Amino acid sequence: MTMKTALTSHHPLHQDLGLLLLRAMLAVVFLWHGSQKLFGLFGGHGIDGTAGWLGSIGVPLPTLSAILAGASEFGGGVALATGLAFRLTLPPLVFTMLVAAFVGHAGKGFDVQNGGMEYPLTLAVAVTALILTGPGRMRLAPAGRLSAAVTA
Repeated sequence: MTMKTALTSHHPLHQDLGLLLLRAMLAVVFLWHGSQKLFGLFGGHGIDGTAGWLGSIGVPLPTLSAILAGASEFGGGVALATGLAFRLTLPPLVFTMLVAAFVGHAGKGFDVQNGGMEYPLTLAVAVTALILTGPGRMRLAPAGRLSAAVTA
């Protein structure tokens, strides 16, 4: 196979690698931000700090909202990393990102440099695309092993 053929081929392995790369980067982002909200890691403010900010912008039940947002991000990150439980964990993550885009960044426009919704909206669309396509074959099997479709 020539290099040109390899790069332009629509081989299923290429699709699976592409989905794995997208899932892996999104997993890092969501595990990072979920850890900030839930545990105060990576310079985050934990549940109390997140709840304080959510309350300051008028989000109802700010402590519960902080827990749910952090759990959806952290749990969604785990699902993205492993390729498991997509349909269970990713819709709440999309909802969280849409709330972040349209409530947390309300009135600030689109541009992320001005505090706009660009970043959380992009994350919501990327995760929605993965819900629609599925995780690909490079994922853990429910038993904790690599999917048989990849190893066969």
